[in-house]
Amino acid sequence: MIKAVLIDDEPRGSKLLQHKLESYADSICIQKIFSDPFLAIKEIPDLEPDVLFLDVEMPRMSGFQLLEHLASFSFEVIFVTAYNSYTLKALRASALDYLLKPVNSDELEIAMQKLQSKIRSKEQVDLVEKLASTSSSKVALPTAEGIHLVKKEDIIKIEAMSNYSVFYLTNLTKIIVSKTLKEFEKVLCESQFFRVNRSVIVNMNFIVKYKKGDGGMIILLDESEIEVSPNKKTELLTLLFS
Repeated sequence: MIKAVLIDDEPRGSKLLQHKLESYADSICIQKIFSDPFLAIKEIPDLEPDVLFLDVEMPRMSGFQLLEHLASFSFEVIFVTAYNSYTLKALRASALDYLLKPVNSDELEIAMQKLQSKIRSKEQVDLVEKLASTSSSKVALPTAEGIHLVKKEDIIKIEAMSNYSVFYLTNLTKIIVSKTLKEFEKVLCESQFFRVNRSVIVNMNFIVKYKKGDGGMIILLDESEIEVSPNKKTELLTLLFS
């Protein structure tokens, strides 16, 4: 069952959309409806929805600003708005679809087909990742082309790029994955990997030099220089020189 959250400052808009979504009651359930975007920001992380039906124009905070406040998220976004001038911005926000009010049943059907297809793809990826997690030597990296099974020993570093993670490998290739650094931290940092700051996880085996400083700086085998957060310095030095 697909878990959905609706956010619209106008209750009438939410009720109309809720009514139309009743046609898909066998595949989608509405967890909660918010009229206050600030309350939504607080509660959404705990709800862990699969999709957000999000109004664009709201008092004090737009739908785009709400997503920025959430920073990283794994749910799909379908914008619902009375204005058609936000299409490009919605695409840049990686929205799954963009619906105009009043929501047309045919357009909602297309959006639901896209959503169901995306959810099925995610489930397939999750299954592969689960199988890969049983191996201590590899990590599964889902991309638009497929799923890369990469040896952990071949990863030099991983950098955050908005809601994406960029893997730098020993063969000088890069793999961009639509998952946050936090999600990979759980998988990698139990072994030879360490998160040196908010944006970078490094393979400890590829650190060739440490430069002194407030937090200091490390130099990797590929000659990249990465700043170390001051609050990570002690732990890193302990791992390096213990």
